[in-house]
Amino acid sequence: MSSVIEMRGAASGIREQFDQIAALAPAIAQTAAAERIARIRRLMKVTLAHRAEIYEAVKQERGLTPPDVDGELVMLKFEADFIAKHLETWMSPKPAEPSLMTLGKKCYLRYEAKGMVLVLPSWNAPYVIGFLPVFGAIAAGNAVIVKPSELSPQSSALVAKIVAEAFPNGEVCCIEGGAEAAQALLACPFHHIFYIGNNTVGRIVMKAAADHFASVTLEMGGKNPSIITPSADVDEAAMKTAWGRMCNAGQACIAPDYLFVHESLLPRFTEALVREITTMYNPDGKGFENNPEFPRIINGRHYERIKGLIEDARAKGARFAMGGDTRAEDRYISPTVILDVGDDMKLMREEIFGPVIAIKSYRNREDVTRYIAARDKPLALYVFGKDRKDIDYFIDHTTSGSLVVNHNVIQSGTNPHLPFGGVNASGIGRMVGFNTFAECSNARAIVEEGPPLGDPRMMFPPLSDKYKKQLQSLLDREGPIPDIVVKGISAMIKLGSVFSRKQ
Repeated sequence: MSSVIEMRGAASGIREQFDQIAALAPAIAQTAAAERIARIRRLMKVTLAHRAEIYEAVKQERGLTPPDVDGELVMLKFEADFIAKHLETWMSPKPAEPSLMTLGKKCYLRYEAKGMVLVLPSWNAPYVIGFLPVFGAIAAGNAVIVKPSELSPQSSALVAKIVAEAFPNGEVCCIEGGAEAAQALLACPFHHIFYIGNNTVGRIVMKAAADHFASVTLEMGGKNPSIITPSADVDEAAMKTAWGRMCNAGQACIAPDYLFVHESLLPRFTEALVREITTMYNPDGKGFENNPEFPRIINGRHYERIKGLIEDARAKGARFAMGGDTRAEDRYISPTVILDVGDDMKLMREEIFGPVIAIKSYRNREDVTRYIAARDKPLALYVFGKDRKDIDYFIDHTTSGSLVVNHNVIQSGTNPHLPFGGVNASGIGRMVGFNTFAECSNARAIVEEGPPLGDPRMMFPPLSDKYKKQLQSLLDREGPIPDIVVKGISAMIKLGSVFSRKQ
């Protein structure tokens, strides 16, 4: 069975492909850790074997250089290595602590495959975003269908090619296509869906998942604030912010979208930010547009959208510290820093997802937290400063999927021990490392009855007065029974059962 199917709206063909792969799911769920690890390593190996083609596809789509792509692939390789190291432990049964109600019983947890997993990745990092959830789904013992974004058509075709080569038996399948293919897939009875993208499509995915009671993992970005407190190292904060906003031409879900700069630092920080952006992307003075290392916008539609945000801000009185230049023929938008922004401007109401950053000044930190709290919870939040009280205040009085102090854009794909995801509008669920495995698994609680403790009929009708009094005493008791007492009783029961077996 081919693991690639090209569909442009043939819903019946997609359903047929789904059914064929779903037939493989029960056997895949029974595979051991070694077989799952081998599949993940094979996918990683095939991906790296096509590195030259990946370089070319990404250059054509976003204007990235090989080192940019290598950074993404390194994150993917580290994820594969981390899963290989820990999967056998994740799959093994996990004993549960005893409770008063389960004394004498064997309680444990098993992570079991959900079955069929759909992965719908975004276009801004199609290989790491596309294959990282696939790794987790394979690790959990699922059959997988991945549909790459049609907005990066060369990468989509290459993902399909890689999947076909790595999985000739079809346990992982790639279906290419646009909105019609996605709709046909969402009509299929998947057990779990990964979607990485925006709120608009996220709502569609979540509603479709409800039809089949499928669980979802949604990562949807949003407007990420970065706060430059009075105690911040201005030059360091400017350097890191310049990189965090402009890498991938700002087309990153965790990039800082707007800055709150304390009014005492505003002129100095703005000057430093402009200087750092220029140092990074126009070091020879020949122009940002002539720097082969400055990326481009993914397609004409997104180029026009970002250009519209710039023009709207200009028309409404914003002040430009740098940039604002555009060129349609190669989808170039210059690094742009905008001051005096108002909430009536479009760039303050929607995610920019481009090389444009807005700056707001603030006087009181309470004003910052009120502003952030009045909007959708962000995927990421950044705080620059040396004053611990300020740092702790913003940690305590904000909510976000992740928070980084004195840096930005370093929390995604860099530490597999840290969960990655958003909050409500910016995301549901968590990815990376064990978290992806857990999202694709059913955490199944198992209780095995042990030898009877006393009369086994005591808790069955007709209930004795003794049993009723025991229940009442538990309700009347102040506080819980100490864990050490429960564990001690459980240990004595286990010890007693050992001696009874020897007799």
